[in-house]
Amino acid sequence: MGILSNSVSICQFLVVGDIPAADLFSWASGHLGQHGFRPIDQGIEELSVGWVHTGNHRESSFAAPADFWHDHYLAFSLRQDRRRLPAALLKAYYQVAEHEYLAANPGLRWVPKQKKQELRDNVRAALLAKTLPVPTVHDAVWDTRTGLLTFTSLAAAVLDTFDSQFRKSFPGLRLVAVHPYARAERVADGPLLPALRSCNKASTEAVLDLIQSNRWLGADFFLWLMHRTMNDSSEYRVGRPGPAGEGEPFVAYLNDRLVLCSSGENGIQKITVAGPQDRFSEVCTALRGGKAINEATLYLEKEENLWKLTLKGETFHFASLKAPKVKEERDNTVDEASEREALFFERMGLLETGLQLFDSLYAAFLTARLGSGWEGEMGKIKEWLGAE
Repeated sequence: MGILSNSVSICQFLVVGDIPAADLFSWASGHLGQHGFRPIDQGIEELSVGWVHTGNHRESSFAAPADFWHDHYLAFSLRQDRRRLPAALLKAYYQVAEHEYLAANPGLRWVPKQKKQELRDNVRAALLAKTLPVPTVHDAVWDTRTGLLTFTSLAAAVLDTFDSQFRKSFPGLRLVAVHPYARAERVADGPLLPALRSCNKASTEAVLDLIQSNRWLGADFFLWLMHRTMNDSSEYRVGRPGPAGEGEPFVAYLNDRLVLCSSGENGIQKITVAGPQDRFSEVCTALRGGKAINEATLYLEKEENLWKLTLKGETFHFASLKAPKVKEERDNTVDEASEREALFFERMGLLETGLQLFDSLYAAFLTARLGSGWEGEMGKIKEWLGAE
């Protein structure tokens, strides 16, 4: 699913490092083009990784502004082509090659060790030559105003490849994941920052430590939001910068699917509650039993527009994010390039609005969680859980 799809899974990074203030286009064009994708369909290489155009996955030159430059956005895609040989197939063909070798050398009872490796290499090369590489493509959009980069995959292996390719392509720059604690530092108002940092349970600045040691952020956020979903109007106000106006109302609530986990002697226990919720009775029972919500379907509504996503509480990855639909005009009176450009900006505006609403909701939670009234809030939540 690409960045222009109506449903897409995304995560965000902050680009850290020195970026040239002048002639940004030439700088980015050179680095992306130098590490552009190179096809392997005519050879026997097993893997090729590189950058391609977001709108054309066969192009990797990045020579013209239209290839990737959209005002303050840089849009490009990571393409990875890989040949895969099933182990059983490789073994079967190797056995045939051994049999043929022994038949051609009747004086031998077994294949010499050095010859075995040669046969394996020959069989592997022959099979790779007959196997087409399978491409995968994931989009990246880098907002040079904010330094935020949005990437369209949540798979750990793909994220590692993207991070490695980005560092290789842009020496001196690095990607820092926007996890719950990092996002809290970005959205918390000034007076809340000391309170947030005093609650930081990580002992280092390592990303993995910040994520694992501060799981309480995602768990408490879900608990707070579930309570408000059932006992409040679910109306909030825009409080973070973005396309929507300051103070504009929106609605946020949980529904449809929640995943709860707990750790015990037998490992991690997980339950999934699916379907439209009435009183969250199953969820409340699990919470009373010591489980915590670590994944849920979140709805954000503003006027007639709706954003729906599955939020991962530990990482704040946004899975299956469905934003309001963008329709592309397709007739002879519309210039195709201009329409693609308009489609891109409209899509990015909707995605950024959804993320702005989420950040505003998260800021409201942090105000409650880090404020002096949190004990009273928790008292209400426990009372509600006990009454369910």
